[in-house]
Amino acid sequence: MSLYDVAKPLLFALPPETAHLTVSRLLRTAQHTRLEDVLRRRYLVDDERLAVDRFGLSFDNPVGVAAGFDKNAELPSILTALGFSHIEVGAVTAKRQPGNPRPRMFRLRDDEALVNRMGFNNEGADRIGDRLDTQSLPDAPVGINIGKSKVTPLEDAAEDYLYTYERVADAGDYFVVNVSSPNTPGLRSLQNRESLEQIFGTLQDAGASPLLVKLSPDLSEGAIEDALAVVDDLGLDGVIATNTTTERPDSLQSPEKAERGGLSGKPLEERATGMVRFIAERTDVPIVGVGGITDAEGAYAKIRAGASVVQLYTGLVYEGPGLARDINEGLLDLLERDGFDSIEDAVGVDR
Repeated sequence: MSLYDVAKPLLFALPPETAHLTVSRLLRTAQHTRLEDVLRRRYLVDDERLAVDRFGLSFDNPVGVAAGFDKNAELPSILTALGFSHIEVGAVTAKRQPGNPRPRMFRLRDDEALVNRMGFNNEGADRIGDRLDTQSLPDAPVGINIGKSKVTPLEDAAEDYLYTYERVADAGDYFVVNVSSPNTPGLRSLQNRESLEQIFGTLQDAGASPLLVKLSPDLSEGAIEDALAVVDDLGLDGVIATNTTTERPDSLQSPEKAERGGLSGKPLEERATGMVRFIAERTDVPIVGVGGITDAEGAYAKIRAGASVVQLYTGLVYEGPGLARDINEGLLDLLERDGFDSIEDAVGVDR
């Protein structure tokens, strides 16, 4: 029995957002102390077969933390000590935002899922930019997920994204335009070609690179193809698939399924993997696979479908801090089973 097996019932007795804030405070306390070094020795899997090079960056392994876990860029170093190769912070918005009223996060325990309607709660680009510029960041890629401020009209979205980018530009190793969260009114309407061209063109003119777009799993195949045409035409560096879904599969058992917001976790896994494969068949840009990963087999399925690296969040809630280590150790076993010399060799073999 792991320490998390003991702590999990206590954490699950708390409201989900309270539990997350509690864990974040504990991690923040341990960051940049000797305990961080202890964690790194316990959780880091150091094997060159896991290394991935994509969009000009080097990842020690393919497993990262998705945006949403560290909204205010307070935990990058300690999260890498848990064995993650990269951390995506945010979403960061130009304006400080309290987010939607609480409760706004719900556990679907029977489904190993979460529903959230957080609403891009964060301290804002000015404060987060200052924090990123002054704290000690890890020797690992730190991505910055950029969202639109709720108060900004859709027609002014490009300038809103630009403001945020300019305040975090010096610290980020890559930048993600989030136009796919279901919890900011109208945001998903920006996934059309005209809006994407305006937003990304503005950011490219400002020097944003590498630049990725995060897409919704609820897009039609035609809308995905339109978005990928923009990715190729503008020479974007990658695609993140996927964000949360507003749909509710019939298989859901938990009563919390009726809550409004974006669904993440195990019920999204197969759908997200299918979207990774769909995108990989239509573009050569690197793909970051996100959605429902809780074990090595799930991560490996997305890699074989075409993801160069993967990210997770909800899996941490249900599986605990050893998840990156367990996935990376499992990936090594799967590579050996299938006769691959490296993760790079397995990317996209099932396309």
